Amino acid sequence: MMYLRRNNERGHARFDWLESRHSFSFASYYDPAHMGVSVLRVINDDIVAPGAGFDAHPHRDMEIISYVLQGSIEHRDTLGSHRKLSAGEVQVMSAGTGVEHSEYNVSEHDSLHFLQIWITPNAKGLTPRYQQQPFEPTPGLQLLIAPADDNTGADNANTDADVLSINQDARMYRVQLDGQDLELPQRPNRVYYLHVIEGQVSLQGETLKAGDAAAVNTAPLVLSGAQSLHALLFDLPA
Repeated sequence: MMYLRRNNERGHARFDWLESRHSFSFASYYDPAHMGVSVLRVINDDIVAPGAGFDAHPHRDMEIISYVLQGSIEHRDTLGSHRKLSAGEVQVMSAGTGVEHSEYNVSEHDSLHFLQIWITPNAKGLTPRYQQQPFEPTPGLQLLIAPADDNTGADNANTDADVLSINQDARMYRVQLDGQDLELPQRPNRVYYLHVIEGQVSLQGETLKAGDAAAVNTAPLVLSGAQSLHALLFDLPA
């Protein structure tokens, strides 16, 4: 099985302060054919105008990941967290029984560009928590997020730094390649979702460019012909 989601097929929302591309059905963009892949429910590619942002709003029973590409986010929440999240950093907020938070572009001059990712948790009513960590760019496959109860290691990924955790049997990797091929680790009864941020790569005969994505659950899972590739790979339950 291969599911393709092309950049120009994503949902699009534009406001005076926000431009967003939705990989899956979200808010006013409703698409019953694209409601997510496995437990991966949301990937929003957001560009926020200088000084603007998302006012305080509630979440519950969701693992919410922010992956900053350009600029910085000022984050406040009802857990007492008040943090700045800059390019190269990753944030996980486990909403659990309920959290309110706000996110603003720190800069008054430059746009903020980040990915907002939602993964459904393995249980409802969990205790909310907040995590944040920078990750140095590392060529190849780099594990960023793993299950909270995972002690199996990185499945051949680089793990020089500690990883963040979520309440779900899912992992998020960063992939950075330029000219190399890479065979990705695969486990039975899993589905793998690759979201290309920059550059391009070939996966099972399909060329994926910036904004494109593919879900695959068949072997072999080989990335080839990579050109300045920056992508996220999600390892999800089938």
